[in-house]
Amino acid sequence: MDRAELSITVHRTGDEAVLRLAGEIDMLTAAKLSIVVNEMLTEPPPRIALDLGGVTFCDSQGLGTLVVLSRKASHAQSLLVLSNVGDFLLRVLDITGLRSALMIRNETAI
Repeated sequence: MDRAELSITVHRTGDEAVLRLAGEIDMLTAAKLSIVVNEMLTEPPPRIALDLGGVTFCDSQGLGTLVVLSRKASHAQSLLVLSNVGDFLLRVLDITGLRSALMIRNETAI
């Protein structure tokens, strides 16, 4: 079985940091995402956008990490926004009841 991979590309503008994620968010990669977002929160921008368009899988550890990071951002006076959330992840968020706990901004209407 291949080890799960997650690549994170960071683009910063004046009031927003965009993190483009590609791969899997799971128990093996969630810590990497936490480290990148936590570093960003040392001098938080008003908004951090996680572009999930390239995410192919997200397990319960990944979901929990998204919720924790959203709360940490809020405490740091920043807003964590999920964008380009795939249908599979939207379904999981609906089933788990976590969709209302996260800010989701998809460019296309669903």
